[in-house]
Amino acid sequence: MTYQHQYVDGSVIDLPMGKVVCVGRNYAEHARELNNPVPTEPLLFIKPATSVVPMAPSIKLVQGRGPVHYETEIALLIGAPLSGMVSEEEAEAAIIGVGLALDLTLRELQDQLKAKSHPWERAKAFDGACPLSPFVPKAQAGDLHALSLQLDINGERRQQGSAAEMITPIVALVRHIANQFSLLPGDVVITGTPAGVGVLNPGDELTLAIAGKLQVQTRVAE
Repeated sequence: MTYQHQYVDGSVIDLPMGKVVCVGRNYAEHARELNNPVPTEPLLFIKPATSVVPMAPSIKLVQGRGPVHYETEIALLIGAPLSGMVSEEEAEAAIIGVGLALDLTLRELQDQLKAKSHPWERAKAFDGACPLSPFVPKAQAGDLHALSLQLDINGERRQQGSAAEMITPIVALVRHIANQFSLLPGDVVITGTPAGVGVLNPGDELTLAIAGKLQVQTRVAE
């Protein structure tokens, strides 16, 4: 299924699907649960546009490459170019939508790549590796640093966290990224996952939410 940016009311956002800039270990507890060091600056990697698929009504797991882990993240839709040393005001103004992403990960492959000091892309950037929800318009999202997210699988709470717990807060994160490489309209920033990651299985029923702003129900195709 082809992905196209949309708002929660179903209206299409007239922007191309750009790159997805991902942030590793932006919640200290998630870093610790995988026995990773807590970073002192944002750990960035990129998923290509070809990794993005709609989050609902279902998602497909890549086959034959080992277990696929879920990582629930707040997603930011970028609506204006950002490059170089930008102000907090410029960085926040460039965010036009807030949604949810699943950073799907081939964990065994990622562990093998990390052990060899190799890049992670083969474990993170495969087709379908980034299911995205519709976006809440930024004006309706409220305080970005007060957003909270959660994931239930088959009725059981698996992940819960708040943007207030991020090591690098949302606006500071966007500023940091823009100072490393340009962000363009249609790009998406996914901001890290809280603790509680684990394996997805065919038939799993998922409910993802940003409290009071957005809820998405989906299932893992069998």
